[in-house]
Amino acid sequence: MNVIRNIYREDHEQFRATVRRFLEKECVPRQEKWLESGIVDRDVWLKAGREGLLCTALPVEYGGGGGDFGHAAVIAEEMAYTGCSVSFGLHSDIVAPYIARLGTEEQKQRWLPGICAGETVLAVAITEPGGGSDVKACRTTAVRDGDEWVINGSKTFISNGFISDMVMVVCKTDPSAGAKGISLIMVETNRAGFRRGRKLHKVGMHSQDTAELFFDDVRVPVGNLLGEENKGFRYMMQDLAQERFIIAVTAAAKVERLLEQTIDYVKDRKAFGQTVWDFQNTKFKLADVKAQSVAMRTMVDYYLAEHMRRRLTGEEAAIAKLHATETMWKCIDDMVQLHGGYGYMLEYPIARAFVDMRVARVYGGSNEVMRDIITRRM
Repeated sequence: MNVIRNIYREDHEQFRATVRRFLEKECVPRQEKWLESGIVDRDVWLKAGREGLLCTALPVEYGGGGGDFGHAAVIAEEMAYTGCSVSFGLHSDIVAPYIARLGTEEQKQRWLPGICAGETVLAVAITEPGGGSDVKACRTTAVRDGDEWVINGSKTFISNGFISDMVMVVCKTDPSAGAKGISLIMVETNRAGFRRGRKLHKVGMHSQDTAELFFDDVRVPVGNLLGEENKGFRYMMQDLAQERFIIAVTAAAKVERLLEQTIDYVKDRKAFGQTVWDFQNTKFKLADVKAQSVAMRTMVDYYLAEHMRRRLTGEEAAIAKLHATETMWKCIDDMVQLHGGYGYMLEYPIARAFVDMRVARVYGGSNEVMRDIITRRM
């Protein structure tokens, strides 16, 4: 991409080689099977735990890798380059950090070793039917009853919904207080009253199980509360920046890889007695994609360096997600067009990206929400 990347240390690049070997050996050969079944084999989680690919930024004393966000970014990039679709990032870099940051020492000792080993798979339950990106509109309730919380409600669009062993549930503990009445409660999925609904049939990302979750008088100990009661919304606003930025990291890497594959395709494909590459329109389109890709890479790497120094703001994460995902979608659409009819065949990576990556403008907070966050600081 003609961009000199100097944000990664030698240990990051050594880790990259380990990640790539793992994905090529354990994930790439099984990707088609996972796409058909709609779920990833459980043993891959255990193998990833043994290889140190889960919770890379968590402290070593709890089973984590003791690294930094650079290690998580390496995994996100390699996932994008290889086309693998496993929710390691959701588990390791979105949900687990809540426990590491907010959990008591007893909670961390009890939960994190199994999470880091891949024995306990995590999910987060925020979105509700009719609620969309409006977290404050949460209707799932948690009522204190002695030494237990009693949870009632439903959630939807939950990644890892079928495979998860523990879910961080966003609940209203004070329904009259709006955003100031939200709490975060960890719920083990083997508890009475918890049930999974249908596996949702998505347009793309077919190997990632996405489900509806229902909570009918689910009782959990008061010790499953993360952080302080009624401060859940504040906690999420602090941690959502990383989730959104990971989406930007993935988008930048995805466009780079798809551009390489598209160039190879158009130089090989013949039309009207010449290669598709020989048409001026093709060269101009790909020049635009490359320019946008380089601009995206420059932006993402700048913010990546800031986040590794713990200086990335919520506004900057919103800018990164908005720009990267909007740019990625335009680039993917242009590259699909250059593939002609084959761009609509799922055997080609560009078609798979077309159906998989459209949701990047929606999840992690829709891009309309990103625009609202940005305009608040204008």
